[in-house]
Amino acid sequence: MSLLAVTVIGHDRPGIIAQVTGLLAGLGGNLEDSTMTILRGHFAMMLIVSARAPAAEVERALAPVAADGTLLVSVREVPPEPDAAGTGSPYVLTVHGADRPRIVSSVTGVVADVGGNITDLTTRLAGDLYLLVAEVDLPRSADPAALGERLREVAAELGVDVSLRPAEADVL
Repeated sequence: MSLLAVTVIGHDRPGIIAQVTGLLAGLGGNLEDSTMTILRGHFAMMLIVSARAPAAEVERALAPVAADGTLLVSVREVPPEPDAAGTGSPYVLTVHGADRPRIVSSVTGVVADVGGNITDLTTRLAGDLYLLVAEVDLPRSADPAALGERLREVAAELGVDVSLRPAEADVL
């Protein structure tokens, strides 16, 4: 089995997810991880798929998705990575305030400085209001209170509000 990264980006339309996942299932592919969203009318999807077919064959099979020229599809093999679950403590970081440059780089830089890993990040701009929500995995050696204080300092410099709180465990 190969582990493949499949990306699809371009103009949004109904049915993209169904078409891509149907073609992958037809090849015997199994979705292991995925994220999909619409960004200002543009569809963006990233999948990690285990498949018996090589990347080039999967990309050829997905060609009909991009046939009208509004989507770009790419497939590449990726090395397996160990599951990082449980290596640290999960937190949720939120930032909101007036839109301005450097919000994302400044805040995520503070997290990186303590060895934190951003595992998911979403931003939205609504008029002049900017919102960032990130899932953060902090190493056990990190001091969340000190990190929160440093984030508040950076947020004050940027003129935004920030919060860092432990993530609540989801029951599946």
